[in-house]
Amino acid sequence: MNDAELWRDQLAALADIADCRVADITQGESLEALALSVLAQAPPRFALAGFSLGGYVAIEIARIAGQRLDRLALLDTSIEPDGPDRAAAREARDKAARAPGTFHGFGDRLLRSFLGKSHLQDETIVNRIRSMTQRLGAEVFLRQNGILRKDGAAVLSGLTCPLLILCGEDDQLTPLAEHRAMARLAPHARLVAVPDSGHMTPIENPDPVNAALRQWLRADA
Repeated sequence: MNDAELWRDQLAALADIADCRVADITQGESLEALALSVLAQAPPRFALAGFSLGGYVAIEIARIAGQRLDRLALLDTSIEPDGPDRAAAREARDKAARAPGTFHGFGDRLLRSFLGKSHLQDETIVNRIRSMTQRLGAEVFLRQNGILRKDGAAVLSGLTCPLLILCGEDDQLTPLAEHRAMARLAPHARLVAVPDSGHMTPIENPDPVNAALRQWLRADA
């Protein structure tokens, strides 16, 4: 439920060293479909950063066409496959999204799981997130929520390109412990924990995210 607004601060901060493009992952019905749509629009070889669901898509791109990746960054995401608990949680969110009335994207309860405590009352951050979800609407929410998440461990462990794994220290949705486990699968990866941030690091605390991405883009292959 994010559009290019998610990356606004990164696009501005990295424009001097990269031709940044934001892929649309709102239309496909599966990780494979989304990955193929990104690959169809991408240069022959490119650096790829994926956030949250975009991280699953990024791993799928690496699975399909890893030879095209110059480097990979995974932000506030997971490589864990769907299990009964995750499936049940997504089913509950589907039910809420289908309920009569206006789709608001994120109610206060869900928002608390996405933001660090210090940002829950930050109207600028909250409005940026809610505006994205309202622009995209219930149809995109249901489509993305229904996408089966795959196990990405084997793909991640086989990558040899420069790899950044980044997570908010207070991320409840995809916790820091999961990112540490991901980094152990790829010992050459650089792990960055962003302070004062929940799940939405690119918006909550853009400066350290920008710095980490800049270092990643300049890392030797």
